[in-house]
This record gives sequence, C-alpha cells and structure tokens, in this order.
Amino acid sequence: MKKLAFIASIVVCFSGIVSAQTTTTTSAVVDQNLGEIEFDKIVQEFGEIKQGQSVTATFRLKNKGKSPIILSNVQTTCGCTVPVWTREPIAPGKTTEINATFNSSGKMGQQNKVITIYSNAKNSQTQVSIVCNVVPADAPAAAPAPKN
Repeated sequence: MKKLAFIASIVVCFSGIVSAQTTTTTSAVVDQNLGEIEFDKIVQEFGEIKQGQSVTATFRLKNKGKSPIILSNVQTTCGCTVPVWTREPIAPGKTTEINATFNSSGKMGQQNKVITIYSNAKNSQTQVSIVCNVVPADAPAAAPAPKN
C-alpha cells in the first residue's frame, strides 16, 4: 500500500511538472504571435503655453507584431486631456494615430499629462505623455533660445 501511495505521488508530481512546462511553452509561442506597439515618440513637449490654451499631440503607433492589435481603451490622468483613437483593428505592419488634446484652463505651472493605452498587444499597457509649462494668459511671450 505504501508503494502504491509513493508511486501515485511521483505520478502527480511529474504530471505537474509536465503541465507547467507545457503552459510556459504555450505562452511563449502565443507571445511571439501577438501584435506589438511601437510609438514614433512617447513624449510630446510643448514648452510654454498660455493658461486657457489647448494643444493637441499626435502619437503615431505601428503594429510591429504578427497579429492585429485592438486598442480597448485609452485613458488620461484627468478630464483636461481628451484622447481620440481608432476602434478598428490595426493590422501587422500598419500604423494609426492617437490624438490627445490638453486644455490648460485652470492649470498653472509644469504639466505632465499621461495617456495610458490598453490593448491586446504583447505590450498590452503602454504610456505616452504631454509635457508643457502653463504660464498666465497675460504673461509676455517667452524669449527664443539663444543661437550659438
């Protein structure tokens, strides 16, 4: 009886090892076949803008993977930034754009607005951002940078 219990425990252990290896191998193959997002830039810097001004950043993304990508959601850090994105699948090798408009009304100083993109891609959660410095509407225009 003890031999039977010992053999049964070995079989259970072995089947668990085989199952774990199969799962790891399967997920590795699935990862290789997923779409993959690549952005042309991850930060759009606008420098100084006047309070109340709106700016729109365009982020181009390319599907570098082997399967279509579906953008399930695009979220921003606050209601002052509004994203617009395609609901259509992005085929391998194709590009699309995500536009995000930041409205600086009620904002002041350095701003970093993060846009989070959720998808079925290998890199399923990616982020881009809009960076600017909001100055009072009546502030004089910033002097251009000196040229060397």
